Amino acid sequence: MTTEQTVPTDQVDDAATDLAEATNEASLERTRRRSDEIEAQIAKDPTGFRVLTGDRPTGNLHLGHYFGSLLNRVRLQRAGVETFVLVADYQVITDRDGVGPIRERVLSLVADYLAVGIDADASTIFAHSAVPALNQLMLPFLSVVTDAELRRNPTVKAELDATGDRPMSGLMLTYPVHQTADILFCKANLVPVGKDQLPHLEQARVVARRFDERYGRAGDGSAPVFPRPEALLSNAASVLGTDGQKMSKSRGNAIELGMDADTTAKLLKRAVTDADRHITYDPANRPEVSNLVLLTALSSGREPEDVAAELGDGGGAALKKAATEAVNEMLAPVRARRAELVADPAYLLQVLRTGNERANAIAEATLSEVREAMQMVY
Repeated sequence: MTTEQTVPTDQVDDAATDLAEATNEASLERTRRRSDEIEAQIAKDPTGFRVLTGDRPTGNLHLGHYFGSLLNRVRLQRAGVETFVLVADYQVITDRDGVGPIRERVLSLVADYLAVGIDADASTIFAHSAVPALNQLMLPFLSVVTDAELRRNPTVKAELDATGDRPMSGLMLTYPVHQTADILFCKANLVPVGKDQLPHLEQARVVARRFDERYGRAGDGSAPVFPRPEALLSNAASVLGTDGQKMSKSRGNAIELGMDADTTAKLLKRAVTDADRHITYDPANRPEVSNLVLLTALSSGREPEDVAAELGDGGGAALKKAATEAVNEMLAPVRARRAELVADPAYLLQVLRTGNERANAIAEATLSEVREAMQMVY
């Protein structure tokens, strides 16, 4: 005779959570290792890579974007990696009732890109709405994903949790598939991401694999229509807003690239610090002070520990002064170039039209392969 022992439900849940966290950490570590290998390959020969990256035109870009992604895009471009930069105008309406001053914001985004060093001759800057074949790819892609998979996506799940009584739009639900179309239309095989964006990239990999399994291949059939894109994990430091929260266009805590020096100084003067006059770099225990130290260090090309040591007992006022001087000096040439670009909207439109033409040619070729693989060539 045996005696069954019942494990308490909370212990089962804890064990499942621990297993999931361990699995995710192991997967993240594998991704980090592979990302390091890719960086080494880029250093030797960048010609085997094509990158897709971009932003939604919901407002002006700020220092969070600059340190978090823009500098990395410029680095990859200068290393010789073929780069596609998306102005994701259609994605503005995934969680909004209207597009707002969309034309102004699109041109502002293009100006930001060019001002920080993205070269329109070396990179393709294009807009969602101008590339019909890209968006048409959503139809076959939606046929290989399930409703449950979409609802498990962290971005979609967060939106669903936040909607309350408001229904979630179909565009928001299919947001991960739209991102997949962005990546795969140009057959990008490399996407710079943070760890929080890995589920979106995994969705693109799943769609590429399932399309091959369900519909087949074009041409001689030797290779799938779509590559399985890989992640280039970002090691960029995360810069907080002036209130100690995530830097955001909507929170009013962001230092925008196009701001003038005086506005920047006023914002930083209001930045949150603490009562301890001795400046240290201790992100865990002094996040607001450490954020200003980090911002000063990044803007001046120094280590944050060195900045903190130099400021010593100068207190918050000295820290804010150092941060203001460093940021304004770093952004001075970017702002000067941006002012020139904004004053010439015809040039910005030409850059976008040229990029749209390139993107359309590639998208049409990819769509032709898709139709061939699906036996829909009539």
